[in-house]
Amino acid sequence: MTIPGFTDGLAAVNGQQIAYSTGGDGPPVLLLHGFPQTRALWAVIAPILARTHRVVAADLRGYGGSSKPAEMEAYSFREMGGDMAALMTALGHETFDLIGHDRGARTAHRMALDYPDRIASMQVMDIVPTHLLLDDLQRATALSYYHWFFLAQPAPFPERLIGSDPDYFFETCLLGWGAARSEDFAPDQMQAYRAAWRDPDAIRGMCNDYRAAIHVDMALDAQDLDRRITCPAHILWGADGAMGQQYDVPATWADRCAAPPRATPMPGGHFFPDTAPQDTAQALLEFLNAQGKA
Repeated sequence: MTIPGFTDGLAAVNGQQIAYSTGGDGPPVLLLHGFPQTRALWAVIAPILARTHRVVAADLRGYGGSSKPAEMEAYSFREMGGDMAALMTALGHETFDLIGHDRGARTAHRMALDYPDRIASMQVMDIVPTHLLLDDLQRATALSYYHWFFLAQPAPFPERLIGSDPDYFFETCLLGWGAARSEDFAPDQMQAYRAAWRDPDAIRGMCNDYRAAIHVDMALDAQDLDRRITCPAHILWGADGAMGQQYDVPATWADRCAAPPRATPMPGGHFFPDTAPQDTAQALLEFLNAQGKA
């Protein structure tokens, strides 16, 4: 599935092949999807943003049409962020606004720390900081986010179990974490997700993403606990989702940002960009406009 009105590409950057779609004119903005999805997440949102922006939507390594390296260490958010910084350089965008959901939001957080001079603004959707979630794990969060620990088990245990029925496993994930039904997901987008996650290499890549969060990213984040996001930041979360019910989500970001971030609760659960794309696009645009970007 391509994003309507967008042009698809494949860029050789940072030692990877990164699949992307781009469209629109104006200040550049990069969109990063999460688990277990692809850049098809942005099928409704991206064309709305493209009315005033040059929009790039990319598949993270291990997902969709991007390359899927074998090594677990290759899936840290630092490596994923390096792919995206290199992609934007290749496309001629030295500075850009950054938007991410789920794993894409965690990649965006790392990019805001690693490339502070390049990120004009950061918007992250339905996450609390990775180090906080894992270091101060709550019982309710562990139950809701059990997949973090299942996917992080040594290979090939989770890969073999998921591979026996990937649609059942991943669709169960999509319908979890609060306020989602199968009919809430656009059929074309769901078809694109299924086509991507049925690939055994993508299953392995997603497992390695979660393994790296525990075995690589925790240490990297611990080293950077005293660093602050210096660009303007916007925190969005699903009001009915697990994060919104278990955390004061804006408060978890207060000491991670140099200036108080904007905070916006969204209707629905974790997958509100799928289930409420118009509302999501409006909230994202309002923040971009407030930065003088449109």
